[in-house]
Amino acid sequence: QVQLLESGGGLVQAGGSLRLSCAASGGTFSSYSMGWFRQAPGKEREFVAAITWGGGSTYYADSVKGRFTISREDDKNTLYLQMNSLKPEDTAVYYCAATLLVVYRALLRANSYNYWGQGTQVTVSP
Repeated sequence: QVQLLESGGGLVQAGGSLRLSCAASGGTFSSYSMGWFRQAPGKEREFVAAITWGGGSTYYADSVKGRFTISREDDKNTLYLQMNSLKPEDTAVYYCAATLLVVYRALLRANSYNYWGQGTQVTVSP
């Protein structure tokens, strides 16, 4: 059983930056591929970024490519999402999630992930 706890959300002006963290406990963090998803009010949860176990591959939604960077520190059991050049449309609750899968198409889907954090709010003002 893996527990995930996100932090680092907040209010930022458009063009600003935030770094989200996701602390994992209760499992072998290095064995899991990790993902970030987000959900805005009235919208479905959507894929943001993913990183395979060992950090060998990273994947991004087109909407964040070039602005967001996903990374992990397995010795600290922590996942990160560096978000730069933030836009108002990035406003959402951001969730980290863990899965044992590594296939690209699987990592894009929320239902591929077994464990989820409680989410952290990111608000970008115009």
